[in-house]
Amino acid sequence: MSRREEIAENLRIVFERIDAAAAVAHRDPSEIELITVTKNFPVSDAEILYQLGLRNFGENRDQEGALKAKQLPKDVIWHFQGQVQSRKIKSIVEWASTIHSLGSRDHAEKFSSALQGERRSFFVQVNLEPERSDRGGVALSELEMFLTHILEETSLSLVGLMTVAPLDLNPQSAFNLLRVAQGRLVSSFPALTGLSMGMSGDFEAAIAAGATHLRIGSSILGSRGLLA
Repeated sequence: MSRREEIAENLRIVFERIDAAAAVAHRDPSEIELITVTKNFPVSDAEILYQLGLRNFGENRDQEGALKAKQLPKDVIWHFQGQVQSRKIKSIVEWASTIHSLGSRDHAEKFSSALQGERRSFFVQVNLEPERSDRGGVALSELEMFLTHILEETSLSLVGLMTVAPLDLNPQSAFNLLRVAQGRLVSSFPALTGLSMGMSGDFEAAIAAGATHLRIGSSILGSRGLLA
């Protein structure tokens, strides 16, 4: 089986699973955006995905994303979903259309300054494990205050919330927490309509909880992760 055939088959299965999970949740699959996570995979894999009709790709590292963005057609929509580093912000906004991991006031202000009025879409990362210092994002208890600061003190365009399900918490329960938080806040922050949640191991649970953006890598590209 060629690499193209392998990716195409994996993609077919993933779309079938998305459709099935959406049917169970009484949702329209067209409401759910698939972001294929291409981190650690060669640009040739991204080119295959493009040929198969995909346009939304996710990267976790600025250097890798910037390199691939230069080699793929201009109509690709690049999503940055990794840990933000202050020194990388100016570069990130040069290639990424959507940032899924906004999690600090300092970074928000630096993004706002770097963009100088240009528009990018931002998901606020919600940390469901605030006791862990290695987890980025905003605690649920601080979320409303954080959102207020972003809207009052920056020019960023907020489009939703993002989270990663904790390993010790049922994914369905974790994703439901985010959906409830969104429902509580959307009246005050009406642009906060997106829910970026769900990866290869738990995207059906995310769909059941209302995910609008899925970040799926290994179920489509496998676990090789070998850059060319």
